[in-house]
Amino acid sequence: MTARATLPHPQRAMSPPRSSGDAQRDRARLILVALLLAFMLIAGQLVRLALKAPPDVKLSLAEPMAKSWSRPDIIDRHGRLLATDVASHSLYADPQLVQDVDEAIEKLTVALPGLDATELRKTLSDKSRRFAWVARGLTPRQAQEVHVLGLPGLALRTEPKRVYPLGRLTGHVLGTVNTDNRGIAGIERMLDDTNRVEAVQGPARATAEPVRLSLDLGVQHALTEELKQACVRYAAAAAAGVVLDAGSGEILGAASLPEADPARPMDWLDGQRADKLAGGTFELGSIFKLVTVAMALEAGIADLDRVYDVREPLVAGSYVIKDPYPQGRPLSVREIFLHSSNVGAGMMALEAGAERQRAFLERLGLTEPARTEAGPVAAPQLPKHWGRIETITVGYGHGLAVAPLQFAAAVASLVNGGLKVTPTLLAGSQTAARPERVISVATSAKLREVMRLNVTNAQGTGRHADADGYRVGGKTGTAEMAGRGGYREKSVISSFAGAFPMDAPRYVVLVLLFEPQTGEGRGQHITAGANAAPTTARVVERIAPLVGVLPRLEPAAPWPRPASAPPDAPSPAQ
Repeated sequence: MTARATLPHPQRAMSPPRSSGDAQRDRARLILVALLLAFMLIAGQLVRLALKAPPDVKLSLAEPMAKSWSRPDIIDRHGRLLATDVASHSLYADPQLVQDVDEAIEKLTVALPGLDATELRKTLSDKSRRFAWVARGLTPRQAQEVHVLGLPGLALRTEPKRVYPLGRLTGHVLGTVNTDNRGIAGIERMLDDTNRVEAVQGPARATAEPVRLSLDLGVQHALTEELKQACVRYAAAAAAGVVLDAGSGEILGAASLPEADPARPMDWLDGQRADKLAGGTFELGSIFKLVTVAMALEAGIADLDRVYDVREPLVAGSYVIKDPYPQGRPLSVREIFLHSSNVGAGMMALEAGAERQRAFLERLGLTEPARTEAGPVAAPQLPKHWGRIETITVGYGHGLAVAPLQFAAAVASLVNGGLKVTPTLLAGSQTAARPERVISVATSAKLREVMRLNVTNAQGTGRHADADGYRVGGKTGTAEMAGRGGYREKSVISSFAGAFPMDAPRYVVLVLLFEPQTGEGRGQHITAGANAAPTTARVVERIAPLVGVLPRLEPAAPWPRPASAPPDAPSPAQ
């Protein structure tokens, strides 16, 4: 039997064998499918979490490094440096990196004895913080001592620090800054308010131009030194003074004793060191008769030769107003000014009337708050009721309290020809706008006449203010200081408000001595003619050459009187 050959299946014969490439493609597809499924699961989870509203969201942020502030230089009118920034070292901590708090406190309080151990422990133990100041404004020696300790979590940073090369000399004007170099008082505060400071990280200097003040360092130094000597000479508790440009209102010198150190911000919390020129108001006494006489002349109520019968005191209700040194005869307006007659000033004020008196004070800027670039000036304290007695007492400088700086500006307006003056601490800051006229040129000339006569005449209360060759004129004032239950008879503010040279006044000088105990030559007179007036003469003799006023000798004004009147006396209380 013949064997039969077996034939292959037709389909099997047509299928080629599987290669290794096919297997790899299959595996890739499986991996791709798996990845797609995984991404879909992740996307689904993200959508689920996004749709779910958690009750609270917590963020973990690194605490930023504290900023410091770079400030422009401050210079006087001649470019001399008053304030600047220097690079200073400060110590900070990252409490989370501090390993041994006790060791850090022990070593740091030895290197920096001023640190408070309790506060330092509280700072370094607060692990929720990443940045905290430990000490600011270290000296190079202190910074080196801290550096060699090598304490973990503590580091030094260089930042700008404000320094004042002249110390206390211009303290009240400049103001002060806090530990972050931000201004908190005076001109320094003004720089922040006008956006002249720059936020910095590190000791970068300000790019702004220096701020030029109206102050003249020579004038400032002379004024301050003479006030200090006056406090010693007359045993005064405090003093203040200002030198003002009579035309522009620029302040060339401003001093208040005791002084405040701009490097010590705590001085601005000390009431004894408060700025008496702009930060307080006082009843200034008889220097206010400048205003009363100017008002009477301007209103046409009187002229310099008009005579008033001042032999009898003025009576207003239960109050009796007398002259401390009555002359026993009628006095002309000139003589009322020379003898500082309270009765005469009161009579002129009554003739003007309360409404006209208040309007004139308002025209001079003495009834509304004022301000300078260093900040607001203390607001005037006016009578609540302006009746007969208030009209009289305001006429001779009581019953109304104003800041001395504000009154100095009013004096400048009266003597410069009658144009209103606004005090300023910035050099060349006055605009070209036409100033307001407060009195006529003729009234200003008459007022200057009696101011000069008050210094040159033997009868004048301001005769000790005469500075040879500089033609000083002005008015004395001695006002009893208010206390609990009334005025204190032996505690006075003695003052002299003057100008020079009186033929064409360029500068106004206001000097105040608080509670002087003696007068010139250690005499027992505590009145302004015996202490504030001679202090003004010394100030003028020192500053006149600095501001370009040359001396000119002239004969004394011929206006003799047989008797010599005492220096100005304090006005009696209401």
